[in-house]
Amino acid sequence: MNRPYHILLPVNLHFIAFSLAGAFFFNLFPWGKWIGVPDFVAIVLLFWNVHQPHKVGMGIAFLLGLLTDVHDAVLFGEHALSYTLLSYGAIMLYRRVLWLSLGAQIFVVMPLLVIEQVVPFIIRLISGSTFPGCSYLLNSVIGALLWPVVSTLLLLPQKRATNPDNARLI
Repeated sequence: MNRPYHILLPVNLHFIAFSLAGAFFFNLFPWGKWIGVPDFVAIVLLFWNVHQPHKVGMGIAFLLGLLTDVHDAVLFGEHALSYTLLSYGAIMLYRRVLWLSLGAQIFVVMPLLVIEQVVPFIIRLISGSTFPGCSYLLNSVIGALLWPVVSTLLLLPQKRATNPDNARLI
């Protein structure tokens, strides 16, 4: 594999908070209940759990899940549980994921996003909700296909300038 390795700048905590808040804001739009619209909080949370597992962990995932539960007016804790499981899976696999190319990362990210979506699905079925159909999982597939775009956009502020300076060692 001849892919370039970039030395990244340290991540700004304000940028992490801004990106998570922006993803939560996108989930507040009314299109969040439509089939085929991914869970933006899950994708951005997964990204930061893979790239910065020591700064964005399961506690932040749990709090974002509680906020999502309050917004969606669903059973309290179902998104908190699913985001926490997503965060746990991402933190367990983050070293393996980073070694893969962006195209190959899709196949690792997709099962995590499917699990994140299946947990509330099962909780709703147990609580007596109706079966939404198999197209319900399309959101996870689209979210996984958006992974390279989200990764590229969220890594842009960390990329170093590519100035050809002979006096610089790095």
